[in-house]
Amino acid sequence: MIGPRRIIMALAFPLALSGCVTGADYSRTEAGFISVANKTASVEAKETVWIQNQNQARSAGAQVKSLLARTKPLDVETAVQIALLNNKGLQAAYADLGDSAADAWQSTMFINPTVSFGTTGIGTPEFQAFKTIEGMITTNILALATKSRDVAIADTRFRQAQLTAAVRTLQVAADTRRAWIGAVAAWENVGQLQRAQATADAASELAAKLGETGAMTKGAQAREHVFVAEIAGETAKARLAARLAKEELTRLMGLWGSELDYQVPNSLAPLPKSVAKRDTIEAEALRNRIDLQVAKLELEATARSYGLTEATRYVTDLEILTGFETEREIDDDEKKTRTTAQVELEFAIPIFDTGKARMRKAEVAYMRAANLLAEKAVNVRSEARSAYEAYRSNYDIARHYRNNVVPLRAKVEEESLLTYNGMITNTFELLTDTRDKINSILLSVNAKRDFWLAEANLAPAIYGGGATNASAETEVAAASGSGGGGGH
Repeated sequence: MIGPRRIIMALAFPLALSGCVTGADYSRTEAGFISVANKTASVEAKETVWIQNQNQARSAGAQVKSLLARTKPLDVETAVQIALLNNKGLQAAYADLGDSAADAWQSTMFINPTVSFGTTGIGTPEFQAFKTIEGMITTNILALATKSRDVAIADTRFRQAQLTAAVRTLQVAADTRRAWIGAVAAWENVGQLQRAQATADAASELAAKLGETGAMTKGAQAREHVFVAEIAGETAKARLAARLAKEELTRLMGLWGSELDYQVPNSLAPLPKSVAKRDTIEAEALRNRIDLQVAKLELEATARSYGLTEATRYVTDLEILTGFETEREIDDDEKKTRTTAQVELEFAIPIFDTGKARMRKAEVAYMRAANLLAEKAVNVRSEARSAYEAYRSNYDIARHYRNNVVPLRAKVEEESLLTYNGMITNTFELLTDTRDKINSILLSVNAKRDFWLAEANLAPAIYGGGATNASAETEVAAASGSGGGGGH
């Protein structure tokens, strides 16, 4: 029979081992997040944290408040840094990384054996002529044989989870950058409309005075007044669009309460003197896109799973049973004890299920992963080309509005005002020229916004983490003629 001391030691050993491996799991999780942080820093040069306790939460909160306090108005780089520190959805993605680390740790653990005891006897409880004690320990030896493959699959999934968390981090950064550009451009539009409204108000007052003297007809006065009313309506729409754009930025940064009292600049930065040349952007994207690396790991994990399925095609459960049997007999007050060891092997006979269905599913899963990887590679190259084409074209468009359209419209209005003062042109012509100039300025602001959005989409096209379609630059608020000025 197995002595009590041996049983206690056998049961205590897994508990001690689990305590040691828990520390290993924590180290694996920390190493996984460090890998995510390093990948993020190499692209965005920003700090990201995984908040797992109250002290870390307080530290991150204090850092966010400090950034808000010392950066007024809020610039784009500070906004991205706040989002990486404070976005709660990002923290949830890091928790998924912890789950994957736990799964990888679990795969390294041995399968727990099953221990069973039982007794049978003949006779009364006070006197048993015959008594048998049986004990059995059962373990799955097939799981032991395939353990190395299980560990390899779990490790691949863990590396995949690290890259997925990195993609999510870059996505939050890219979304925040785009939201900041949209909010600032919206407020810049508001400022342009407010300046236009001031000019229209002055013209409306002049028209009213001229009408009192009989120098302007009622129809001409009505044109001036309706222009003022239309500008007021457009300004209100633009201010609403700007507030909503700022709220989108606020959500991405995870701000609430007193933290909402921040301001963004009144206008976007002017266009650069030239654009960056990215002749090898396709090769850069294929080399650096993290989501493409995730797809490669998916194919690797599927291939490993296929190999495991092939290895266990015919036998899915193979257990070895070891134990003992002790018999005690009482005959004429003489006790006889006999202990016998037992070893048994149990497995399912594949008469009906030969594993063909499981093999077919594994083959289909592998083909699916291979085709998705091929599709991802094609899309990555296309997205990189589209992002650079949008970047180059939007720069040319914005520069055209800045250098040609707006100056010409300003010249037309200036000449119209001179002829109006000389009583050569009428009020309606001057009104038309002023309206056209305002529209040209708003188009110029929006063209500049589209360029900066296209510039912000270059990094996601190369490294992953955001929408990189050429049409992404036009996905701003519905008020494309609205957005950006003071009081925000």
